[in-house]
Amino acid sequence: MNITFTGKTALVTGAGSGIGEAIALALGHAGARVVVADLDFGKADAVADRIVASGGQAAPGGGDVSNPEAVQQLVAEAVAAGGRLDLLVNNAGIGGPQLPLGEYPLDGWRQVMGVNLDAVFYGLRFAIPEMLKTGGGAIVNMASILGSLGFANAGAYVAAKHALLGLTKTAALEYAARGIRVNAVGPGFIDTPLLDGLPPGTKQALVAAHPVGRLGQPEEVAALTLFLLSDHARFINGSYHLIDGGYCAQ
Repeated sequence: MNITFTGKTALVTGAGSGIGEAIALALGHAGARVVVADLDFGKADAVADRIVASGGQAAPGGGDVSNPEAVQQLVAEAVAAGGRLDLLVNNAGIGGPQLPLGEYPLDGWRQVMGVNLDAVFYGLRFAIPEMLKTGGGAIVNMASILGSLGFANAGAYVAAKHALLGLTKTAALEYAARGIRVNAVGPGFIDTPLLDGLPPGTKQALVAAHPVGRLGQPEEVAALTLFLLSDHARFINGSYHLIDGGYCAQ
């Protein structure tokens, strides 16, 4: 299956490392003009440089996606870079505090919701009008297996990912007839820098929780994401796609 995005412009948030980095690199390799967005502009710049060095087209973008003005600016930069916006991946996310709800810090709750949920709404809010100008587009919102499961001591993250699925379905219904598809991807635990700080025993427990006996790789999530963004998935809309090594089958 040949997936190409030649002539299309993509915006990927949280693209400085991990899953977002893998998606941005894959999009660049497939011919898209990619705006690589991350809170850490230096990391975004490094990923954009890698895309350009391999013969692709990319530009870095910075800003806090929990701020609507920053997301609006990123969308504007993407349109300026390619003259249009065709593809959006709302990938930026944080884990947040690990505490039971009766002890959960209020500022931690607000921060997780700001990055993991509000930012997805902002991406939809500002990207959709631009996509409509050129006849449509495709959007992938990065959820999690925790968009359909509970997980102790991660109440804010779980709540945000459940709500993200509702946004995905609603946007898909609202814009299907106007050429915009919106889907969600639900990774299991993926071997990214977000897990680097875990104690060895905790990481091994996460590995054991996946029937395939390993963590996922960012490139595997990128492959699914690119398929959903492509015309090969043109009849897929408003759906939630697990990539979890069998975690949710248990």
